[in-house]
Amino acid sequence: MHRIVHLEANSLIADLRQPAFAHAWASHEKTAADEVRGRLAGASIAITNKVPIRAADIAALPELQMIAVSATGANNVDLDACRARGIIVSNIRGYAVRTVPEHVLSMMLALSRNLFAWRETVRAGGWQRAEQFCLFDHPIRDLHGATLGLIGSGSLGNGVARLAEAFGMHVLRAERKGVPVPRSGYVAFEEVLAAADVLSIHCPLTQQTQHLIGESELRAMKPSALLINTARGGIVDESALARALREGWIAGAGFDVLSGEPPADDQPLLAPELLVLPNFLLTPHVAWSSRPAMQALADQLIDNIEAFVAGSPKNVLA
Repeated sequence: MHRIVHLEANSLIADLRQPAFAHAWASHEKTAADEVRGRLAGASIAITNKVPIRAADIAALPELQMIAVSATGANNVDLDACRARGIIVSNIRGYAVRTVPEHVLSMMLALSRNLFAWRETVRAGGWQRAEQFCLFDHPIRDLHGATLGLIGSGSLGNGVARLAEAFGMHVLRAERKGVPVPRSGYVAFEEVLAAADVLSIHCPLTQQTQHLIGESELRAMKPSALLINTARGGIVDESALARALREGWIAGAGFDVLSGEPPADDQPLLAPELLVLPNFLLTPHVAWSSRPAMQALADQLIDNIEAFVAGSPKNVLA
């Protein structure tokens, strides 16, 4: 009989059905890194979202056969150690193809139309004291006719492209950084940086994409450009972005992720002077979490576990 341990049940609000095979199930609302081995002792299947399962943990868990990641990104799991042990790692795919793109477009619209600056103007009484029916204090830009640069063209990147094209945007898909000859349908990474009015990130966090966007990349963007990140925080050098926002290298940024979550108080993008800027929007990793999306995730999570037990694992990363 399989023993299944869910390490962080609080990370999902959904009806999580029980797998259709004989099993024992243990659920923990949350799990600290130093609790992983104790809680997974004797488990054959582990469910994790963001709780790290590292090589040392895997070495100490001889009965572990599968890690079911209840997310798309799996940078918290040591995939090399899993491959060496023959442990199957499955992730969730395609569940957020509507909710994350909608969040991205919401950020693009809010920033390009200066909604936060306008709200502050009204709150401060600027409209009430106006001599005519409208104000022109803050510039407004249309998405129609603007260029969207996409870093990552999986289901989420393509979902953003679909909505952007409906708004009349021109979409450029960036080739991987350092690739000399772009694939068909892709544009050189450096060209996308220079051309994009909005740059949106949808690639996984790996050793290759850590700080993919740093000072040189931010300075290579248009001063009028927006940077949107709903992928993983570590893809962007956050200290460099903080400088970029303070010094005006780019026009603004919308982020749903940070390199540490929950973040420490001294995280560069949590500086009080940044959080009040009208051109910086930070949300607490919620782009994925509409109720329909979380239910789709929960259903696929159990599908992945059942497929593994049936001998036909799917959505396999390792």
